[in-house]
Amino acid sequence: MKILVTGGAGYIGSHAVEILKNSGHDVTVLDDCSTGHVDSLPPTVRFVQGSLLDSDMVSRALKGCEAVMHFAGKSLVGESVEKPDLYRKVNVDGTKVLLEQMNVLGIKKIVFSSSAATYGEPESSPISETAQCAPTNPYGETKLAIERELASAALTQQMAAVSLRYFNVAGALQTDRGWLAERHDPETHLIPNALRATSDSPLRIFGRDWDTEDGTCVRDYVHIIDLIDAHMRALQYLTPSEHHVFNIGSGTGYSVAQVVASVSRVKGSTLPTVDAPRRAGDPAVLVANIDKAEMLLNWRPVRNLNQMVEDTFKAS
Repeated sequence: MKILVTGGAGYIGSHAVEILKNSGHDVTVLDDCSTGHVDSLPPTVRFVQGSLLDSDMVSRALKGCEAVMHFAGKSLVGESVEKPDLYRKVNVDGTKVLLEQMNVLGIKKIVFSSSAATYGEPESSPISETAQCAPTNPYGETKLAIERELASAALTQQMAAVSLRYFNVAGALQTDRGWLAERHDPETHLIPNALRATSDSPLRIFGRDWDTEDGTCVRDYVHIIDLIDAHMRALQYLTPSEHHVFNIGSGTGYSVAQVVASVSRVKGSTLPTVDAPRRAGDPAVLVANIDKAEMLLNWRPVRNLNQMVEDTFKAS
């Protein structure tokens, strides 16, 4: 299949490109390289450098494609609070341009990179796809707005759409060109930051008195290879005139203390940490219910926390 991967030079997008290519698909990448890295891409991939907001560039990238995997967009929660208009413009307006050009060219298949940020602060955990969506930041609001655009396109344009709500993504893939690593600036994810911690810059643990088994917060993590496997299965599941939403995570979750223990084991030394006060708005447990993905996509993650930490360490 000929597939356009938007944001294909980024962390998650580049893994999708690699796995799609290895599976025999013909891949085009559209990326403005504001945060992505062209050197993450295989040399055989067709690359178009441009913005989702440029309809001519989007049309050029879509030419000859049969489906889209949509990763492009701004993705930092803190930045979205500071620049909400930028996030709405790039994420929501950019997706509208993409959908308009897909409609012009008769391309009816799209798998979208959504987020658990659409839920906001859940009333209970594990969270199912039927839980109320009440985003607490502009980033989450834009992801939910895009999901609604996809639902509308399914009704009015016979679009076949799937939105995958990720929780926390970690890990890396080894290719014949080396490891595909996280290269975020700034880095906001726990596992790579834990691996970078030193005695001069210890990892902060926000509260040890949570209502969990070991007193630290529990969060859901999924290995990036398992995540892209979910995309591949979603691509096969696409149904004309329907928009489906799936949670993608571990289904169980890991505590901060478990992450610390795993990083210490991989590095062969005790991870330096420092206790800090709880952060306002942090729930004790945030875990995905992945029953729907298991039932309809026949998907479950097969890589555990240690694998995520080991691969992130090897790629760093």
